[in-house]
Amino acid sequence: MRTPDETIAEAQRLLDEGKPFHAHEVFEDAWKSADGPERDLWKGLAQVAVGLTHRARGNAKGAEALLARGAEAIEPFASDAPHGLDVRGLVAWVRAGAAEGDRPRLR
Repeated sequence: MRTPDETIAEAQRLLDEGKPFHAHEVFEDAWKSADGPERDLWKGLAQVAVGLTHRARGNAKGAEALLARGAEAIEPFASDAPHGLDVRGLVAWVRAGAAEGDRPRLR
C-alpha cells in the first residue's frame, strides 16, 4: 500500500505521461483502502482521472460527467486540502473545461 505522498507522486507521473487510466487505478487503490472522510477525496480524484480517460477515448459526454462528479467530490477539501494537494486549482481546471492536452497538476 502506498502512502498518500507516494499515491499523489505516482498518479502525477502517470498523468504527465498521458496515462490517466493508470492514474485512476492508483487513486482507486487509495480510495478502496481509505477509511473516513479522505475516502471521498481519493474517489473524487479517481473520477477525475477516469474522466480524462473517457476524454482521451473520444467519449466527451462520459468525460464531462465524470470530471464534474470528481470535482464535486473533491471540492469540500479545498479549504483545508490534505497532503499538499491543490484542490482549488484542480477543481478550477475541471470547471474551466479541463482543456484537451493539458495535464492536471495535483500539487
